[in-house]
Amino acid sequence: MATKNSKESPTKGVDSRIADNKKAFFNYAIEERFEAGVVLEGWEVKALREGKVQLTDGYVVIREGEMFLIGCQINPLHTASTHVSPDAVRTKKLLLHKEQIRRLTGKVEQKGYTLVPLNLHWKSGKVKCELALAKGKAEHDKRDTIKDREGKREVERVMKSRNR
Repeated sequence: MATKNSKESPTKGVDSRIADNKKAFFNYAIEERFEAGVVLEGWEVKALREGKVQLTDGYVVIREGEMFLIGCQINPLHTASTHVSPDAVRTKKLLLHKEQIRRLTGKVEQKGYTLVPLNLHWKSGKVKCELALAKGKAEHDKRDTIKDREGKREVERVMKSRNR
């Protein structure tokens, strides 16, 4: 039986994460989440199966009623075909319903929100991107996040030492 984060092939029905953007949770306050399909080339899918992706510098833009993922780096495999010229930082189109795109466009333009990719994952054999409508955190909010994280670590250390 395969677990959720197993390395099994996505075509066997196992849904699993490919890459996470941990910086997004530190730099932004997440308001809403959305799931979008990603338009990929064949070599990119093969590279994603091997985990050759970096999502940290990625961001989402809306142009002419379509959404695009920019800055997501998918490194090509060395075994890629010779007739393919891979571009690691190619702009990838995201697939959402028009109504969702219109709603997101309004929020991004009016209220100062931004769209950030949170993760890439397999769902029913297809690559999906989880997006977040987010607001940037101020410097003092980031310090609070660090304080909370360190406090939780300290509590865990104390609890571990008591259980021994």
